[in-house]
Amino acid sequence: MASQTDDTVYEESFINNSRGMKLFTCKWVPAKQEPKALVFICHGYAMECSITMNSTARRLVKAGFAVYGIDYEGHGKSDGLSAYVPNFDQLVDDVSTHYTSICEREENKGKMRFLLGESMGGAVLLLLHRKKPEFWDGAILAAPMCKIAEEMKPNPLVISILSKLSGVIPSWKIIPGQDIIEIAFKQPEIRKQVKENPYCYKGRPRLKTAYELLRVSTDLEKRLNEVSLPFMVLHGEDDKVTDKAVSGELYEVASSWDKTLKLYPGMWHGLLYGETPENIDLVFADIIGWLDKRASDGKGGAESERKRRTDGISLKG
Repeated sequence: MASQTDDTVYEESFINNSRGMKLFTCKWVPAKQEPKALVFICHGYAMECSITMNSTARRLVKAGFAVYGIDYEGHGKSDGLSAYVPNFDQLVDDVSTHYTSICEREENKGKMRFLLGESMGGAVLLLLHRKKPEFWDGAILAAPMCKIAEEMKPNPLVISILSKLSGVIPSWKIIPGQDIIEIAFKQPEIRKQVKENPYCYKGRPRLKTAYELLRVSTDLEKRLNEVSLPFMVLHGEDDKVTDKAVSGELYEVASSWDKTLKLYPGMWHGLLYGETPENIDLVFADIIGWLDKRASDGKGGAESERKRRTDGISLKG
């Protein structure tokens, strides 16, 4: 399926992953200009790309970027039991395979490649970077899941019991906890839209999914120093879903030579589309400003990309 507005061409398609599952993919590209760079979306837990991330993608296209999305296994319009993540590493492999193949297309060779991850998508983003440390030119992390906020965690005894049960009844929806939609998105109309979106999961987290999210976020928190690509991390000061302190720690300990931290007073978890219009404008001014500077500098984190771009031509200093 394809559609076009004055400034954006939008296309949807399906691909098969290594396990024979159909995964939904989409792209938004500028209608009348060559894109400045490529941006690859990693959506959050229980979310999807084509509806919830549509406003984000269209803002980026208006700023001159091509944007690509994929719904993970068990999410959105992709195959799999709804919101069931039996193996986070396989999920990351699916995303890496698809996004890498897009970067390697003839028309995209030489273009800079950026990742944009929201919440759980921030964890996906950091694991994509870990798989190919020199491949990506930069990343935007919006309220990344490097640690689940204490308010969201069951107590240690419950975690221990659930971890054991996850091997026996992995798809059961018996994790206690708060309604994430209610505490993630500040604007009531956005909460309503997410609840009415048939492709967003609204039930309790499944046992194995919760175990995988806890496993991955714990691992990421211990290895933040390994992050080496240019990045900007954004976090709302009033986020009750992911831990803003760990975004601060990521900024402090990452080995990246180019890193930025933005904390937004009074903002919640859903920075990209859950806030007031004025707040969203502020967040995207920061995101687009960051991307524009690095796309125009042409000095990304990927050494191989730099070599390809130079190809005998010297870069600006």
